[in-house]
Amino acid sequence: MLKKKLPSLQSFLALVSRRASHLARQQYDVIIVGGGHAGTEAAAAAARVGAETLLVTQKIQTIGALSCNPSLGGVGKGQLVKEVDALDGLCGRAGDWAGIHFSILNRSKGPAVWGPRAQLDRQRYREFIQAELLSTPRLTVVEGSVEELLVTEPNPEEPGQHRVTGIRLANESHPISASSVVLTTGTFLSGSLFVGQTSSPGGRIGDAPSSAGLSHTLRERLGLRIGRLRTGTPPRIVKASVDLSLANIHPPDSQPTPFSFLNTHTRCKPEEQLPCYLTYTTPGVERVVQESIHLNCHIQQDTKGPRYCPSIESRVLRFPGRRHQVWLEPEGLTSDLLYPQGLSMTMPPDVQLRLIREIPPMHNAEIHTPGYGVQYDFVCPTQLSPALQVKSTQGLFLAGQINGTTGYEEAAAQGLWAGVNAARQALSVPTVSLSRTESYIGVLIDDLVSRGVTEPYRMFTSRAEFRTSLRPDNADLRLTLKGFEEVGCVSSVRYQEAVRVKTGLQDALEALQSVTLSTHNWRKKLPDVGMSETKNSVLSGMDLLQYKDVTFEMLANAFPECLSPYMELSQRLKIEAVYRPHCELQKKEIERIQKEENMSLPQDLDYFSLPVSLSQEVREILDRVRPSTLGAATRLQGITPAAIVHLLSYVRNTQQKERRSHRHKADQKEREEKMRAGNALPQ
Repeated sequence: MLKKKLPSLQSFLALVSRRASHLARQQYDVIIVGGGHAGTEAAAAAARVGAETLLVTQKIQTIGALSCNPSLGGVGKGQLVKEVDALDGLCGRAGDWAGIHFSILNRSKGPAVWGPRAQLDRQRYREFIQAELLSTPRLTVVEGSVEELLVTEPNPEEPGQHRVTGIRLANESHPISASSVVLTTGTFLSGSLFVGQTSSPGGRIGDAPSSAGLSHTLRERLGLRIGRLRTGTPPRIVKASVDLSLANIHPPDSQPTPFSFLNTHTRCKPEEQLPCYLTYTTPGVERVVQESIHLNCHIQQDTKGPRYCPSIESRVLRFPGRRHQVWLEPEGLTSDLLYPQGLSMTMPPDVQLRLIREIPPMHNAEIHTPGYGVQYDFVCPTQLSPALQVKSTQGLFLAGQINGTTGYEEAAAQGLWAGVNAARQALSVPTVSLSRTESYIGVLIDDLVSRGVTEPYRMFTSRAEFRTSLRPDNADLRLTLKGFEEVGCVSSVRYQEAVRVKTGLQDALEALQSVTLSTHNWRKKLPDVGMSETKNSVLSGMDLLQYKDVTFEMLANAFPECLSPYMELSQRLKIEAVYRPHCELQKKEIERIQKEENMSLPQDLDYFSLPVSLSQEVREILDRVRPSTLGAATRLQGITPAAIVHLLSYVRNTQQKERRSHRHKADQKEREEKMRAGNALPQ
């Protein structure tokens, strides 16, 4: 159930109170830098694990701000939101509180690739996140800019290993100490804003970039490889100036599906949801882009931008003559603005107005805020461990766009996991990792740290080899119990609910298996189900539920005594039945791959001297990335299956030789001890 949250004024007063309480304290277990989606999840997760946590953000009022599209979820992204929620993160519950248009994308396909999505009310989302953070025990929030990241020089006994010790805020003489620091700077690390031919420092319109000292520490002091990426946002349109009757209306789902496993409904009632609208670009849009290219310095640069959410200039230049979708989406229940998804642009404001007026519903549109581009630094993520810790700097964790990703959901997933591991390390507990066989978060992190990025990374279901097992509906069964029992980031309330659901599903599946009839008798019970007349075998309720036109409700009506108690789980049971055969086959495949991919690769392995048939290119890639496991090596770009076979053979042979050597030494030692014992006997 959704619970009431503090009004925004009370949230602000509470936040000011927490700021005052911070002034007398100069030491924490974990410090989080940045109050965006990665930073808020990291701060909340670190505090849930049990660490005294400090969140430093440039502006209090922008905590939880939706800088670009006011939406959450989608295909691949929705799976991440469900997993963050299963691990007791914030964004799923915030989405249920702030959502104003809920829909399941990809519904025509199987449930494994459904994409839960919601359009959000900006103000509601921000209020929820702020109120949630302020009510989190062991978490303090302070407004400020990080002037310097404090690190020690490498220990002579640990070559190349720096250690983070804290931060120093701008205009503050005293450092703030911490065992772990999580950087979630988003687009603020050496950020620059672009509109037309002008540029200015900044990570978001109205906000300054992060301190130059922070960039200097990462690049010069720690010697990290830094890249440059870009992104952009469309202009915001005055809703009253748009003729929505000329666009195609897209209503929300009649029954909103919550993101959070703790919620049975959303705050916004079905009848209160707002529609979205679809329109298309015209030849006039392409003409304006072509005529204004010389006025657009952002698009002329070769800095990599997002492949899957490009600017309208990039689309026109890459696909001339094609019309492109433009979604007109509401920014809130009471907002007078529309977000034109698909029209990210960085041309001068007067040209932006000319362009949008080439689209029929916006012939008379007015721009409230022009679109703009952002360029920013990111740290090449192959320099991170699967815990999202910088390999060369103990206690320094990175999450979000600083790792080369794009999107709220990718940032939130990384933030949660970085916060968990930063807290565990600060509390002297081993860090943990998630396998790509058990979660989309594991896929995301493994892709980043093993393959790196050449352009902003976005999650898709196609990136997950085991997506039939990694479904949105079962994220709680996959992760909540682990999050409570092994990781320590899940509350007892959520854990108990997950146990209840798991027990209920197990009991229901057993009940379905116990209901057995011959095909002939099933046809009598369910005459509308198309079963073969010639087939005369015995089928269970579980077998029947795999039929496309059979629902759990039909079976419960046929066998009310044993099945009706599980009606609340009807949809999950249907999905479980449909995917069970596939998952059983996949489980065997996962076990085989896990057995091989978990094989550790020695970190001091000299790839250039290996006596195996590896090309020079493969050796260079392996030497540069130094994957921790064989599975990580298989997913490196440029590593061939043949190279993996040779590497696997070499590692196995080496391990066998080491084991034989250890046995030989042990046997020799035993023989020597027996000889000494024999010589010591009296003659």
